Amino acid sequence: MAQGSRPNRVGDLIRGELSVQLTRHVRDPGVRHITITMVRMSKDLRQARVLYTSQDTPGERLEITRALRRVRPFLKRQLGLRLQLRHVPELRFEYDDSAERQDRMARLFDQIAQEPPVDPGPGEPES
Repeated sequence: MAQGSRPNRVGDLIRGELSVQLTRHVRDPGVRHITITMVRMSKDLRQARVLYTSQDTPGERLEITRALRRVRPFLKRQLGLRLQLRHVPELRFEYDDSAERQDRMARLFDQIAQEPPVDPGPGEPES
C-alpha cells in the first residue's frame, strides 16, 4: 500500500461529507456560498485542514471564517455520526487561495508574452 493513501482516502470522505452537510443541513447564511476544495489529514488522522473557496470579497471572508467557527461543533458531531472513524478529527478551516494565485500567474505569463522581445546588446550572443 502506498504511504499516505489512508489519510488521502479519509480526507476525501470527510470532504464529501462536509460538502453534503454544508449544502443540505447547515442553515447559517455565512456558509452558503463556500466550496470545500480539499481536506488534508495529519498522519495520525486526528487533525483535518479543510480548505475552502468562496466567491465573496476579502471583507466577507472574515464573516465566513466566523460562521465556520460557529458550525464547527455541529459538523464534527455529524462526521462522528456518519463516518466510521475511530477518532473524529479536529477541523481547521483555511481559505484556499490557490485558484487566485494560479490566475495571477496566468496574467503574469500573458503580460510577459505580450511584451516586445529585448534586443541583445553588442557583446551578447543571440539565442
